[in-house]
Amino acid sequence: MRYTAGLFKAALLSGFFASCTPHYEDLPTFSAERKLLQVVVEMPAGTNHARRYDPTSHEFVPVRRAGLELVAEFLPCPGNQGFIPGTRLGAAANPLAALVLIETQPTGTVLEVLPIGLLTLDDNGILKPIVLAVPARPSQQILPDVVSWHDLTSRYPGAQEVIRQWFLHQGRLGEIRVVSWKDEKAAEQQVKEAMN
Repeated sequence: MRYTAGLFKAALLSGFFASCTPHYEDLPTFSAERKLLQVVVEMPAGTNHARRYDPTSHEFVPVRRAGLELVAEFLPCPGNQGFIPGTRLGAAANPLAALVLIETQPTGTVLEVLPIGLLTLDDNGILKPIVLAVPARPSQQILPDVVSWHDLTSRYPGAQEVIRQWFLHQGRLGEIRVVSWKDEKAAEQQVKEAMN
């Protein structure tokens, strides 16, 4: 079916294409076929512009801090930041955050991942756990043979510092601090605790 500009606009306004918009918040935590943890990419690797998924509008919107769009004044994001669907944390019921160490993926990409660690931040008095992960698909892996926290820190000792610096530069100096680094078992436990 071909649409003219007027018909397309009318169809859009009537909600005809609304069913085409993915509702990422409704995705399961684990993929149906392979039972692997899933992450929805909000902020691709290589950018400084923080974005988050808004389940009300079903769009990826800029993150705001003190009324302004959050742009990290640092090097670009070292991985793809996103969230684990089907999880909720704290009173705000935000989904559990994740950082996938993989080449840049478009916003809205759903990745099957292997959790390798858990970083906990203190952001102005609010604890924020972040699952560190690598892609489950070998063809997407950029860190060969990394499937655990020990693998990452022993084979790529500088990676932990790169990740730490990235997150410390998400706010003004002193606003964010690293509370702890834990292994893949802690990450898996955090996912279980955050599942609805």
